[in-house]
Amino acid sequence: MPSNRSNSTNRSQHGPVTVKQQREQKRQQKLAKYQKQLAKRRRSKLVWWVVGSTAAVVIIGLVVASVVLAPLPPRQYEAGSEGATIEGVQTFENTAEHVAGAVQYEQSPPAGGPHNAVWLNCGIYDQPVPNENAVHSMEHSAVWVTYNPDEVAGEQLGTLKSLLPATYVVLSPYEGLDAPIVMSNWNQQLKVDSANDERIGAFFEEYWRSQNAPEPNAACTGAYDAPGKQ
Repeated sequence: MPSNRSNSTNRSQHGPVTVKQQREQKRQQKLAKYQKQLAKRRRSKLVWWVVGSTAAVVIIGLVVASVVLAPLPPRQYEAGSEGATIEGVQTFENTAEHVAGAVQYEQSPPAGGPHNAVWLNCGIYDQPVPNENAVHSMEHSAVWVTYNPDEVAGEQLGTLKSLLPATYVVLSPYEGLDAPIVMSNWNQQLKVDSANDERIGAFFEEYWRSQNAPEPNAACTGAYDAPGKQ
């Protein structure tokens, strides 16, 4: 008898699942599946948020770096002479004629005189350039900026380059200078000790593309590139 009573109790506890119970099981299964999908979506959103934030930081960093490291635009000057007096400027009386071979100039670096028939293309050079070709460029109203590489380098050289106009200028190292930087145009010359000297800009304002050169505004390109042109 006890055995029959136990079997009856088990059937009542573990009997067939009702329709209501089946629906509840399906609902719980759907709920569990939805919660699993929702958790997956949240993880995906978090991953994309992290990736997007990282990409944004990288892009901002690149933009900032491009602004900070980008070279400064060329300095703007008004062409021609205004007759301004600049302290320290020396004036000379050189004549212009085309010659062959080397020339012994009265100034070092020269500020005019006989020169090669081919002008030097204006621009920045990291090696010394031939006097005779550079003088021809000055005949065309370019300014020739020479510097002692033992005294002007790094930040000083960068400052000097930042003062240059886009055209009608030659920058090059020069051996045997008696000043760190020498500014020359046709028959005028200025010697300064530092690229921070305000007279450098004043010299460009007064003598860059000066109409007092023998051949003002003649071409400063399309001729000779000396070694070391950047």
